[in-house]
Amino acid sequence: MSLRELARVVQTSEVTVRRDVRALEAEGLLDRRHGGAVLPGGFTRESGFPQKSHLATAEKTAIADLAASFVEEGEAIVVGAGTTTQELARRLARVPGLTVVTNSLLVAQALAHANRVEVVMTGGTLRGSNYALVGSGAEQSLHGLRVSKAFLSGSGLTAERGLSTSNMLSASVDRALVQAAAEVVVLADHTKLGSDTMFQTVPTDVITRLVTDEPPVHDDRAGTELQALADQGVQIAVAGSSGSGNNSSGNGQQGGEHVPGRQQRRDVPLPNPRRGQLPGGAAGHPLRGTMLGEQPGGPGERERERARVADLRRR
Repeated sequence: MSLRELARVVQTSEVTVRRDVRALEAEGLLDRRHGGAVLPGGFTRESGFPQKSHLATAEKTAIADLAASFVEEGEAIVVGAGTTTQELARRLARVPGLTVVTNSLLVAQALAHANRVEVVMTGGTLRGSNYALVGSGAEQSLHGLRVSKAFLSGSGLTAERGLSTSNMLSASVDRALVQAAAEVVVLADHTKLGSDTMFQTVPTDVITRLVTDEPPVHDDRAGTELQALADQGVQIAVAGSSGSGNNSSGNGQQGGEHVPGRQQRRDVPLPNPRRGQLPGGAAGHPLRGTMLGEQPGGPGERERERARVADLRRR
């Protein structure tokens, strides 16, 4: 949990929370991180849905609003399990002709009454802590599937390892979802940037785009990770970048409706083709390639985009 979120919950200042967190860390009651804190053993520990649903709620709302703008009418996509992807699903309910493949009961529930959206669920065994279907049944049901985009979240994201999670079964299904998609979009709020957990799900060179919120000015770790991810070719889309960092003013639509143009974004395109990528999107890995309708920028454009990310890091 971020220090800002802790301060809001206990209704005190971040300075006081920071001091108390140091004291609790000294007693071994939690592990301090840059800009926040986690329970001891956070490298393998995974919070359940009730705990996750109350963390970084404003950030998740802003991220979901922005991520929905990347979904077109008539597309076929996969959406993984998670509280942020659940928020995304609520905003996809009014996209006509959409087909959503998911292993998440929460995503399916959010789309259950969307009469213009077809929902396809994987098989598998129910994992109650996050209401997701996992195991060999879920993975086998994804074999032979091909969709345009995968939208995934996780427990941590670093430039070195990419997206990761604390549970082996969840990680295995997420990897199967990735293999089904031409583009991979990761949804991660700033508290997950720089965090590394046990099981890798999506390597950095497979991530097409990251949708995140703007880190607080004191969170150097998140800014550093954003720069490193952009340097490795990940497109960065920052929700609420024209206003407050957490978009707490609520720019998103209620009731699952997304209106294009309402959410502000800062989008950093691929600065260079990925390693091994051929013109036109052909590559040694089926998921590597330039996004449809986008052209790699020239040297001047690349320098401008790098400057944007550097400016975000300074902020």
